[in-house]
Amino acid sequence: MTPEGSVENALAELFRMSKARFGNAVKGYWLYAEETCPGCGRDIDLIKIKGKEAISLNALIHRKPGILIGYLLCKRCARQIFQAAEKNPYQQIPLHSTIEKNLIAAYDRYRNSLPA
Repeated sequence: MTPEGSVENALAELFRMSKARFGNAVKGYWLYAEETCPGCGRDIDLIKIKGKEAISLNALIHRKPGILIGYLLCKRCARQIFQAAEKNPYQQIPLHSTIEKNLIAAYDRYRNSLPA
């Protein structure tokens, strides 16, 4: 299986779990497939977790259209979020707002590019 296929499969599973938890509030999913991080604009790269290389697959729900947006982070942004979560797992940091704003804008551009 290709890395892209693994990401797609993982996102499909996140969508299934989101549907089970939030029901009809989640209507579909979309992968932000840019090669740059939605948090800082750097290239997406691998992060080391417990000595193994991994990608940082994340998701948020764009509430208005009910779309689960999957995205990858660079290791710098992923580490920043992981470190903040260790201190307070229920508090967002400013980076979360930046990521959400950038992803919603990217999804809206995608939707507007589709034929009517």
